[in-house]
Amino acid sequence: MNRRQLLLGAAALPLLPAAVSAAPPHHAGHHHGEGKQGEAEAPTGSPAQTPIGPVDTAAKWAIITDFNTRAVLLDKDADAPMAPSSMTKMMTAYLVYSALKSGKLRLSDELPVSEKAWRMGWSMAKSSAMGVDINTKIKVEDLIRGMVVVSGNDACIVLAEGIAGSEQQFAELMNAKAREFGMTSTHFVNSSGWPDPGHVSTCRDLATLAARLIQDFPEYLHYDSEKSFKYGNIEQENRNPLVQRGTGDGLKTGHTEEGGYGLVGTSQRDGRRVIMVLNGMTSMHQRAEEAERLLDWAFREFEDVKLFAAGDVVDQAPVWLGASATVPLVGGRDVVLTLPRSWRKNAKISVQYDAPVRAPIARGTTVGKITVSGEGVPAMDVPLLAGADVPRLGLPGRAMAVLSHYVMGS
Repeated sequence: MNRRQLLLGAAALPLLPAAVSAAPPHHAGHHHGEGKQGEAEAPTGSPAQTPIGPVDTAAKWAIITDFNTRAVLLDKDADAPMAPSSMTKMMTAYLVYSALKSGKLRLSDELPVSEKAWRMGWSMAKSSAMGVDINTKIKVEDLIRGMVVVSGNDACIVLAEGIAGSEQQFAELMNAKAREFGMTSTHFVNSSGWPDPGHVSTCRDLATLAARLIQDFPEYLHYDSEKSFKYGNIEQENRNPLVQRGTGDGLKTGHTEEGGYGLVGTSQRDGRRVIMVLNGMTSMHQRAEEAERLLDWAFREFEDVKLFAAGDVVDQAPVWLGASATVPLVGGRDVVLTLPRSWRKNAKISVQYDAPVRAPIARGTTVGKITVSGEGVPAMDVPLLAGADVPRLGLPGRAMAVLSHYVMGS
């Protein structure tokens, strides 16, 4: 049995279609609001790492991922513990949407405002607030807007108490969901992101949470892209600069003195969605400019490429003692990669399997792999599957095949 390897240059690979086009060229803390400039230190440290080389960013912590492929496009201390500030509210939103989906809550339900929730509103210095009144009831949909659009800490507590009875118990639900998502460096103490030494996360964990929020509840994403929300006589703007500029449709800003100014942003262009988590910037203006710059960079420098579709035949492998002389080899699924736009010059794609493949062969059996590699190209192995059943020859047929092999060398 021989190891068969086919090395295919990207430009010569016949099953590669044209690339999918891409777009052209706190809230928490001692300061749990964003109306004033924070006291965070200027970001320091090394540049962010990317598949195409280092990229400078003013963010102290950062990660950019492709939503469809989960490829990491940029990483700067993405696993370092940090204060997640009001970006925490994405998990609160996830649990609220889960309650809506299960029927435990309805958008029209009204939830009571406790003294704790009221005190976390306008009466709390430097707190982002919806402006709820004590001993009143507020519709769930208004509370969602109060939480997502204007980052109301008071709205978070009303929702948390309405779902779990207390904010402390709600935080346990948040942590259980974080464990389920594999957010191993995250621990929540409250529903809003209000500063606490034990309330921590990482850029990578927040990117994971953002992807699940978009994936599991796309029907609620429209709240994140609303530019303002009026409750009572007070109208407040969404602090997300990407939403205000029309270049993004979510997800959440945050600010604390400990963490600086942060943002979980997302945008979709030409069918491709990018998720970006930045934190540790020194002002709202710096956050806005950096978010816009890096988002444009991610769309400009990378593209989603379909290497092959599920039914594409990659090769015909010879079969030993089979009813058919060959078996088609397929990927078994659509394989889409996020690659630098220069990938066609650098990519190396190889097909590897042991030949001949011994019969009987069941369709879907893994018989080899496709390996993608190259300078600036994220390494990836894709299983190569048998695309058809090939039964074993009967005894007379096997005898003739063995005889032919030894006598004629075929």
